[in-house]
Amino acid sequence: MNKYLIAMGTMLVSVMAFSGASDDNEINIDQAGDTLTLYIDQVGYGNKVGGDDFSTSSSASAITGSDLTFDIDQIGNSNLLFGTLEADSSTYNLIWTGDSNSWDWDIGYVGSADSSTLDVSVTGDSNTMDFDQGYVSSAERLDLDLTVIGSTNAFDVDVETDDVTFTMEVTGDNNDINTLQNDGFYQTLTFDLTGDNADVDINQISGTCAGDVTSCKGIITMEVVSDDAIIQINQKDTAGDS
Repeated sequence: MNKYLIAMGTMLVSVMAFSGASDDNEINIDQAGDTLTLYIDQVGYGNKVGGDDFSTSSSASAITGSDLTFDIDQIGNSNLLFGTLEADSSTYNLIWTGDSNSWDWDIGYVGSADSSTLDVSVTGDSNTMDFDQGYVSSAERLDLDLTVIGSTNAFDVDVETDDVTFTMEVTGDNNDINTLQNDGFYQTLTFDLTGDNADVDINQISGTCAGDVTSCKGIITMEVVSDDAIIQINQKDTAGDS
């Protein structure tokens, strides 16, 4: 029997889902309000937090508010976390343990996303991550920590935030990593890579300085222990994607 949770409003939710099939458990959230604390634990195979893409079966995860705290753990294989968020002053703790999991999140794509803090841990192989912070509206500060242990993972991180601190530690072989820091006045990336055959593209583009800021700065600090890695770094003072 399929199981669904639809949650609305300012809330505290804790869910433990155990699954043995690829389409058993779904959590769909449509929420507006401040000071939301959300705990989700999904343990098993094929769990989903939506919305999009559940192959058109269901969709939600329109989340709007401030002072949000998310603690989401997906333990198992082939789990999905999708959705859009418009949130200020919010904290996200995300853990994946398993293989072939997929995360696709947009924070502040069409609305404000000031002062976000994300702590992300991924352990496993063949996982995919597509994360976007900011785009057309205000996105002032982001502190992102990403830790990856595993091989053949693919990560795409696009950040359009005034002030961003991004720390990434990757351990494993054959990982594909793409990062973009765009149109910010203070951007830092600390990147530690241990593993062979990595394909890494780093783009740090300061663009237009915000407000009364007279100079924009981008800093990349790397430590690489790898054979046969390909790393491309672009640092630019002009606006626009690389």
